[in-house]
Amino acid sequence: MTGKEILYKMKEKVGLGSSDADSGKGKSKMSKNITHGFHMVKGKSHHAMEDYVFAQFKQVEDKELGLFAIFDGHLSHYVPDYLKSHLFDNILNEPDFWTETEKAIRKAYQITDSNILDKAVELGKGGSTAVTAILINCQKLVVANVGDSRAIICKNGVAKQLSVDHEPSTERESIEGRGGFVSNFPGDVPRVDGQLAVARAFGDKSLKKHLSSEPDVAVEFIEDDTEFVILASDGLWKVMSNQEAADSIRQIKDARSAAKHLTEEALIRKSSDDISCIVVRFQ
Repeated sequence: MTGKEILYKMKEKVGLGSSDADSGKGKSKMSKNITHGFHMVKGKSHHAMEDYVFAQFKQVEDKELGLFAIFDGHLSHYVPDYLKSHLFDNILNEPDFWTETEKAIRKAYQITDSNILDKAVELGKGGSTAVTAILINCQKLVVANVGDSRAIICKNGVAKQLSVDHEPSTERESIEGRGGFVSNFPGDVPRVDGQLAVARAFGDKSLKKHLSSEPDVAVEFIEDDTEFVILASDGLWKVMSNQEAADSIRQIKDARSAAKHLTEEALIRKSSDDISCIVVRFQ
């Protein structure tokens, strides 16, 4: 066991683990009505928790950014840990972030993945999905993702998906075009080269020729009927639809309590995966 692995095990024993806490909350300084909360639950697998959460409001000169992300690792926790520490910095360091935000996010995703691949000896053979949401001045929400962690927005009681689930079955043509294949064996879900159950991810150096880390990006504007946004790893979405998730927390005004309720509901519905959830409330 390496020194880094020993440190991680020590943190896990005292309850620090992936995001230093399994629950947290915060609020905007620009708008007292906007709050966020998150909650995490380890799944039934025998490996350490591989989900990481990032959730904070950040002042940048005269602007405010809400920065929210779920990083769902596979084969190790090192890649999602790296993403938590570096992805938002890379996005904000792009010189055209304020003028061409979507372009800057795409470029930062690419740069971050290249850096992860360059550090494969240190970070190992694993990878991670990611869904990020950047709230600019409480008005504009920019969501990006690779993999199957998901973001939805609820307006006037109606849930709308903002991210794209990158599944091997729907991206078979592009995977095969890069020389890979999609197989349901071993197991019962389509996998890239029979190994990975998502078609896009950070890392995964051994599969990278057949994988993409190109994010899908969506922009949504916050309006009077905007109630909340949910970001969550696939441990939630495997057992709940977008509308079911929205309906289950619509009457819960505290964002952290809402996030905790979603994780608990997923457990009741027999989700066995790591579950991480962020709720951003606008009312």
